[in-house]
Amino acid sequence: MAQTITVKIKLIPTKEQSAILQEMSQEYISIINDLVFEMVKEKKSTKKASKNILAHLPSAVINQAIIDAKSVFRKAKKSKYTFVPVLKKPMCIWNNQNYSFDFKYISMPIMINGKAKKTPIRALLIDKDNRNFDLLKHKLGTLRITQKSGKWMAQISVTIPTVEGTGLKVMGVDLGLKIPAVAVTDDEKVRFFGNGRKNKYKKRKFRSDRKALGKKRNAIRKSKEKEQRWMEDQDHKISRAIINFAKENKISVIRLEQLANIRQTTRTSRKNEKNLHTWSFYRLSQFIEYKANLEGIRVEYVNPAYTSQTCPKCSKKNKAQDRKYKCKCGFEKHRDLVGAMNIRYAPVINGKS
Repeated sequence: MAQTITVKIKLIPTKEQSAILQEMSQEYISIINDLVFEMVKEKKSTKKASKNILAHLPSAVINQAIIDAKSVFRKAKKSKYTFVPVLKKPMCIWNNQNYSFDFKYISMPIMINGKAKKTPIRALLIDKDNRNFDLLKHKLGTLRITQKSGKWMAQISVTIPTVEGTGLKVMGVDLGLKIPAVAVTDDEKVRFFGNGRKNKYKKRKFRSDRKALGKKRNAIRKSKEKEQRWMEDQDHKISRAIINFAKENKISVIRLEQLANIRQTTRTSRKNEKNLHTWSFYRLSQFIEYKANLEGIRVEYVNPAYTSQTCPKCSKKNKAQDRKYKCKCGFEKHRDLVGAMNIRYAPVINGKS
């Protein structure tokens, strides 16, 4: 078994290289949109090859554009042509046979003086704890280059073999705001992860700083990007800590809440509402899942209904007061821990357990 994830790398091209990448990216999506228009009009997939398309692009890149256009056409065909996607964001894609990466430079064919020439472009791998460095030792897939807010980013898909785990030890994980995550094993070992108060303070500080910037759009945009990077880093650290805890306790299955309605079901006050709607619970669950798969730990999603209200001892439903959950049967625990305890044995969404 294997899974594919994406590693982001910052590109630092020269002015000349940047101009070339801009031109190639625009032409790339133009080819795709033109081909999709033709295929939709004729109601059938194109048989064109790179030699049939006039474009100022390397033939390998044109071939990739044809593949992408066919993929877009299939989506349009599936919707019976009621929805035809149109690409607007400039990008350019190379397959894994047409580029190389040595952790300092990404080398790929670009158009120089009318000819395709394999050219090294300086790359910066942002890797605080070696997670991306380790991932890029595996099989590399396509390279996708885009420009966002004047900065060039490379996205490399990486295929990683996963280990099929064995065993029956289960751990429930409850995600939230005041406590980002709490885990409990089936032999009642407990750990809390992250610092909700610190997260709340940091997000409030970001918002305050942006308010003080007034109408300085570029500065506001940079502040938002910085906040997103910080949030993503927090999710990486929490997910890594959760997986390490699971490994220490020889866990074979991690159970999480199905996240479709988490914004409706998560306990929060009006003052925490902004934090709730800007925190990516989905991203954290995805980080937990892909890191778990690498360690041979299966992730299952359960029905979140009443997990925070049901007493794990007598099954009666009670509402927690502040951070404590109390039941008439005498059971008393931290309310987020109650959620994790119930998640361990809640019904799995797809029935496969």
